[in-house]
Amino acid sequence: MVELEIQVPTTFDPFSEAKDSGAKDYVHIRIYQRNGKKNLTTVQGLSREYSLEKILKSLKKEFCCNGNVVQDKELGKVIQLQGDQRKNVQSFLVGANLVRKDLIKIHGF
Repeated sequence: MVELEIQVPTTFDPFSEAKDSGAKDYVHIRIYQRNGKKNLTTVQGLSREYSLEKILKSLKKEFCCNGNVVQDKELGKVIQLQGDQRKNVQSFLVGANLVRKDLIKIHGF
C-alpha cells in the first residue's frame, strides 16, 4: 500500500515579518482616496524621539497643504496630509536626515 503525505493548510499571516523582534522599523507612507478626487496621505512609523507636530508644521509649509496628527489605537501617532504627497514626504524625510531611504515604504495606487 502506498502512503500519501498530506499537508494540512495553515493560516498565513501577511504581517508576520513585521511582528518579528528583529524586523526593521519602516516608515510607511500611504495614500487613501476620500471622496471623488480627494486624497489623504498618511505617514506612520516615525521615531518617537521626533516631534511629529514640528515635522507636520514643516511639511505643511513646504508643500502648501493642510494636515494634522491623529492618535490611532494600533498605530500610535500618524501624520495626515491633504492630497497625494507621497513622493514629496519621502524626499523631505530623506533630505532632512530623519529616515534613510531604504527604510521608507510607499503604498498606494
